[in-house]
Amino acid sequence: MFNKSRSKESFQLTEFAPEALPYDGWKTRAALPDDQESLEKVSQKPVIPLAEAPDGGLTAWLVVVARCQFIIIFYVSFLSFSPQPNPRYSTRFGFANAWGVFQAYYEENLLRHNTPSTIAWIGSTQYALTYFPALATGRLFDLGYFKIPCFAASCVIVACAFLTAECTQYWQFFLVQGLGMGLCSGIIVGPALVVISHWFKKKRGLALSLAAIGASIGSTVFPVAAQKLIPLIGFKWSMRVFGFILAATLGIANILLKRRLPSVNVSGGLFNLKAFRNTAYTIFCISGILAFLGLYTELTYISVSAVAIGVSKNISFYILAIANGSSTFGRVSAGVIGDKVGPLNTMAAFTAVAGITTVAWPFAKNEYQLIVITIIYGFSTGGYVALFTVAAVAMGEMEDAGRRVGMFMSLAAFGAIAGPPISGAISTASGGFVDAGYYAGGIIMCAVGLLLLARYFHLGRLRGKC
Repeated sequence: MFNKSRSKESFQLTEFAPEALPYDGWKTRAALPDDQESLEKVSQKPVIPLAEAPDGGLTAWLVVVARCQFIIIFYVSFLSFSPQPNPRYSTRFGFANAWGVFQAYYEENLLRHNTPSTIAWIGSTQYALTYFPALATGRLFDLGYFKIPCFAASCVIVACAFLTAECTQYWQFFLVQGLGMGLCSGIIVGPALVVISHWFKKKRGLALSLAAIGASIGSTVFPVAAQKLIPLIGFKWSMRVFGFILAATLGIANILLKRRLPSVNVSGGLFNLKAFRNTAYTIFCISGILAFLGLYTELTYISVSAVAIGVSKNISFYILAIANGSSTFGRVSAGVIGDKVGPLNTMAAFTAVAGITTVAWPFAKNEYQLIVITIIYGFSTGGYVALFTVAAVAMGEMEDAGRRVGMFMSLAAFGAIAGPPISGAISTASGGFVDAGYYAGGIIMCAVGLLLLARYFHLGRLRGKC
């Protein structure tokens, strides 16, 4: 009778009880040190059979929709405010993290007394804080702290959107957009990636790639919307419109996002060094740092190079929208292929194409060549971004998946932050983007080699699904 109540009590640990797994907290020990036989209640971590993941159903797909909305929010809060590459300053300062319309607006209006590189720190800080907290939030997710942190972060993001409309000084923008939105986006993004793995196993690649479509939607639609709204209704009301959009989408996402499996207090602390005993995971993390060192170079500077070869500024703005739009098809295609042949196999192929297009990008001589390269580049990078979570989850136990993904994201963030400035320094020294393309493309190909090496150690042979 007591066993039943114990099992029932553990059953309630899940937030979504109908799909939760039973928990057995008792086991028999035949020989105790004093040679007396007895029953001892011990703490035993639950066995989580991934085969029981539903791989579909209304609740599972609603979780995918919720995660898609969360990642759209990331691009509302980040890409709309991130630095806009400016031909006058890009080679001088060597840093432009992503395309956005607000950098130019700040330079010309609200923060015109600050240098472009100083303004750019708002976007770079926000971007760094979106990835670095994954180490802590992944661990908290494994322990069961999921809904409350996401809800609290959502409230702060909405508040920051409305507060941005009232900001007038640099420190206010840095505090609200750089620190506030960046940190809270980081609290949301990591766990929202991992929770989908609770619901999908065979279709995990497809589910995560569909959820990642939110990135393409956000990075394509919202910068364009901001560019159109500001001249029509002004900066303050544009920010308020974004605030209302954030409130609606985050509210729906918080309701729909659920975990299926019970929380588990696995050993190892915040940063589990034992995870690096897995050679495949260690090599995979190194490859992630290298990949992010190179992947964002073309995305950062392609609009600047477009202007340099005679493309109009109006068209150069949409070059990034084309890259982000084509990544939608890359994400979905990679998810479907990854479920068939394995995430590492798919990532290696897509990333290799990204490396080749990064080398080819500076050699584009006209608008049409640049658009073709942009489409191929966006398609191929979408495959890497969509599947790195799938590979990290597969390299260990599910109860430790949040921490493992968080560790990978936190390490990869160093590459994402350092990559564009290094490429900018190279382009400044060389007077063009050819050497930067060679650097970024070469380091991406090194990452591909490490992906294949990680695949070999994980699979244990040269051929097979991995």
